[in-house]
Amino acid sequence: MQNVKMKLKQASAVLGVPPKELQNLVQFGVLRPKRRARVCFFDANVLLQAKVAGYLKESLGTSTRYLVLFTRALSQFSDKEVSKRNILTLCARSAPGRAPLEVRIPIRKIIRELEQRLPLANICRDIPRGRKRKGWKEEFLRTLKDAANDVADLSEKQIIESVRSYRSASRLQPEVEVVP
Repeated sequence: MQNVKMKLKQASAVLGVPPKELQNLVQFGVLRPKRRARVCFFDANVLLQAKVAGYLKESLGTSTRYLVLFTRALSQFSDKEVSKRNILTLCARSAPGRAPLEVRIPIRKIIRELEQRLPLANICRDIPRGRKRKGWKEEFLRTLKDAANDVADLSEKQIIESVRSYRSASRLQPEVEVVP
């Protein structure tokens, strides 16, 4: 897989999971991306670990404790060793002497899927806090002008009345009905 380095928002777009879910995996110790100045950077290996963790969580409902163990076992392999395999087999015992639980993961398929989704990282650029994207002021002013043109025919009293009616309607509780 390509050598990549991306932030949380970009990694979540590539993985196809919400950023909060990815952040939770980092906070619970399932994933250990490189950190610099309190910012997490996800490389290809961590992306693969995240995808495998998501696969295990979705298919087996695996607990966080076991996800940590599985991803640590996966992190011991180099990228070349993992990419050579079609299926990755993980074994875990709940207690010494018990039969191991064997989980087979289609690792090559997961790697291909990640490689196909890598261009999504460019679409979801992660803008640092406090910095606006280029041309945001012009876009904002254009939107305000369009809105002003839309309400040009209305009086101030009509606008206030419309806002009040909208607010009062949003406070009403929804009706819930049990249908046979």
